[in-house]
Formats: sequence, C-alpha cells, structure tokens
Amino acid sequence: MYLMIPPEPDVPADHTGVGTAHLRYEDVAQDGRIRPTALAHFLGVTLWQNAVSRSESARAPARQGIFPILTRMAFEGGDGPHSVTKPVDGHGRLQLGHTVDDAGQVNRILLNMWVTMTAPAGRTHGPRPPNAGEILVAGRVFGEHVFTRLFAPRDQRKVVALPGLAGPPPARYAWTAAEDLIALPPGAEPLDDDLVPDDAPIVFGLTHTDANQHVNSLVYPILFEDAALRRFHARGRSALVLARSLEVGYRKPCFAGEAYRIHLRAFVDAGRLAAAGGFVPAAGGRPHCYVVMRFA
Repeated sequence: MYLMIPPEPDVPADHTGVGTAHLRYEDVAQDGRIRPTALAHFLGVTLWQNAVSRSESARAPARQGIFPILTRMAFEGGDGPHSVTKPVDGHGRLQLGHTVDDAGQVNRILLNMWVTMTAPAGRTHGPRPPNAGEILVAGRVFGEHVFTRLFAPRDQRKVVALPGLAGPPPARYAWTAAEDLIALPPGAEPLDDDLVPDDAPIVFGLTHTDANQHVNSLVYPILFEDAALRRFHARGRSALVLARSLEVGYRKPCFAGEAYRIHLRAFVDAGRLAAAGGFVPAAGGRPHCYVVMRFA
C-alpha cells in the first residue's frame, strides 16, 4: 500500500465538522506551499473539537476506558501558493468501522477521519500571484485510530465491540500493516539497493514528546524528511524539494531517552524523488514507526 487516502465515505451530519485556523510562519515554505505535517492540526480543529464532542457513539467508549489510538496518518499537500496571513478552512468527516481477520472475525474497531483544507491563493511577501484570492485545496489528511483499553493489562486491551452498539460498526475497513509501507510501488526506480542507515543517530528527548507521554506522532515524519534530504544529497540528487505526500504507520511508541536510527531507501516514483524507511532502535530490532514520502 503506498500513499493512499481511502475514499471519503457518506456519513450522517453529526459525523462531519468544519473549522478555521491560522497557519504558523514556519508552516509555509519559501515557494508558498504548505508543509503537509502542518495540516495535521486541522484534524483537531475540524473534528476532535466539534464533531467528536457532538457524537455520542464517538464519546461513549471513553467513559469505559476505551480510547482511539492513532495507528496511521496520510497527508497530501496542495500546490499553493498560500500566505501565512490568511486562514485555512477545514472540512472533515469521521467514521466508525471494523476490520476482520483471516477467519472473518472482527479483530479491530476503528475511528477514521478525513479532512480537506482550503485557503486562498496568495503570498506572504512579494508580488501577488496571478490567481490571488482563488480558493485552492491546501491539502488533505487522513487519520486512522484503533480503539483500545489503554490503561488495562496488556492481555485485556483489545476491543472488538463498543458500548451502546449492538454489533460492530457496519463499515468494513481494509487494514494496512505499518511495515507494508516500505515496499516500493510497482515501476519505482530504486536509488538504493536496500534500506540504508542514516548517518545521524536520533536521541529522543522531552522536546519530542507530548502529553500522551511518548514521542509525538508528527516528530517522525519531520525527522524522516531531514534524513531523506540527506540521502538525496548523498545520491547526487537535488535537495530543493518538499514533501508533498506521505504516509506514517505507527507500530510502537518511542519514548524520551531512547536512541534510534532511521533506515531508509531513496527511489524515484512517477518521476518524483521519494523515500521509505523506519525508525529502528539503536540496539536493533523491528522499526517502531514506518514512513513513505514523495517529494516535488
């Protein structure tokens, strides 16, 4: 599976949301394109802060210690240009769903979210673009969450039914394992024969964490983009590119004080530079997080 935001489903009105927020100065690159990871904020502004609070089916599990935990995010950035002085509007929807195992039995309950951001064309400095004021798609974000009994003993955390529902949510969802993200897409031209350890080791500190007591979900793609640019430079390719689409699969959290190294492979897909890899513990083992990223 490579860089895919699932189609947006039809959902009832109380599973939709809208929100408006301003960009930070660092969210917009010098050419006016918005960094994809900056758009994650609109999952909160558009859905968590209104649609989820209005939906009893989305809120009820928390009262029994059941919480949706982020397992995958996908981003697509627009072409811009945009000005940091103009607000961005988000339009989103959420859906409860389930996955099944090989025997057809329900094995996960999910909360999935889709948000599309729009903003007027413009520039923070310099001459106005020819399409100034035209409303453009600034980007899209998808968030996949699996419900779990977060504070229960490990063997009791799995959730296959939600309180208040007679059965699993009807929407059937195709599961993508996090490790599947590093498989090269058909037709891709590899620039590396295999995953290559990045030159720079990573030591996570408190600066990388959030209130969930582990490394924040957006830290991984931000650090991965840096590693990808180093890899492109090492392969004699231009680093004057910006991540335009990316997908992150979260297998296990990382914590402050732990050391990791990014193992990644550079490749070209449909004429664009791209990279895929994971965050591997310094002592070895399976990656805790996987990322695939395409640039332009």
